[in-house]
Amino acid sequence: MIAACRLCPRNCGVPRGERGEGRCGQGERVHIARADLHFWEEPPISGEKGSGAVFFTGCPLGCVFCQNGTISHGGYGGKELTPQQLSDVFFSLVERGAHNINLVTPTHFVPQIRQALLWRKLPVPVVYNTSGYERVETLRSLEGLVDIYLPDYKYDDPALAQALSQAADYPAVARAAIGEMVRQVGAPVYGEDGMMKRGVLIRHLVLPGHTRNSLACLQRIQQEFPGIPVSLMAQYTPCGSLEDFPELQRPLTAREQAKVEDALFDLGLEGFTQERRAKGTRYIPDWNL
Repeated sequence: MIAACRLCPRNCGVPRGERGEGRCGQGERVHIARADLHFWEEPPISGEKGSGAVFFTGCPLGCVFCQNGTISHGGYGGKELTPQQLSDVFFSLVERGAHNINLVTPTHFVPQIRQALLWRKLPVPVVYNTSGYERVETLRSLEGLVDIYLPDYKYDDPALAQALSQAADYPAVARAAIGEMVRQVGAPVYGEDGMMKRGVLIRHLVLPGHTRNSLACLQRIQQEFPGIPVSLMAQYTPCGSLEDFPELQRPLTAREQAKVEDALFDLGLEGFTQERRAKGTRYIPDWNL
C-alpha cells in the first residue's frame, strides 16, 4: 500500500488502500475502463492498425468539461488488474496489431504501470498520454520505460486553470513536466512507416470562449519547447456540469478555430490540426468492458 500518496501535484498525502480518498478517487489497485485499438489519435500514433489504448479510471486533474468524465471523476469502477494482468493486456493489444501501447490518464497508477512494463519488455513503443499535470519526480521513475510522451498544455492562465480544473498551479507544473519529458525523449523520431517511435508531442484543446488562452499556450510552447510539435484539437464537446460556465455550453465556432490555427502557423509551429467535425459524443468510447 502507498502510505501517503505523492504521485501527482495535488500532493494529497492520503492512504491509497481499498478506497481512493485523494483527488483521483482511486485506491491501490489498478482499474481500467477500456483496452482496445484506438483510431482517433494523431496519424503517427494511430496509424492504420490503431493505437493500443488503455484507459485508466480516475484522474488527478478533474476538468469540469472532461468528455471522459464518466471514468475520470464519475465513480466508474472499471476492471481491477494486478500489474502482471495489466502486462497481459498490453501484450494482447500488441498481438492484435497495435502500433504502440497508449497509457491514457496513467498518473495515479504509475508504480503499478512501472511494474507491468518491467514484467515483460514490450516490442512496441510506450505512449504516456496525460493532462500534463505531473510531478517531475514521478516522471523520472519512468525514464527508460516510456518512449513517447503525449502531454496536454491546457492553460497558460492560472486563473482559468483554477476555474476549470481547480489547479492554479497548472501552467507552471505542466511546463516543468513537459521540460522533463523533453529531457528524457527529446523531439519526435519517426520510423520509415511514418509512425512515431520516440519523442514528445504536445496537445492543446481549444475551448470555446477562451481563444486568448490558446494563443498564450501556443506562444509559450514556441518559446520554451522549440522543435516540439503541437497537436491542435478542435474536438471540444460540451460535457459534464457546465451551469457556471455558459461559454463552454456550446461547441467551438469556425471563427475561433481559424483564429488559433492562424496563430499556430504564424508562430512557425509544426504539428497537426483537427477538423471541427471530429467532435460529438460518437467519439467518446464505450466504457463497457
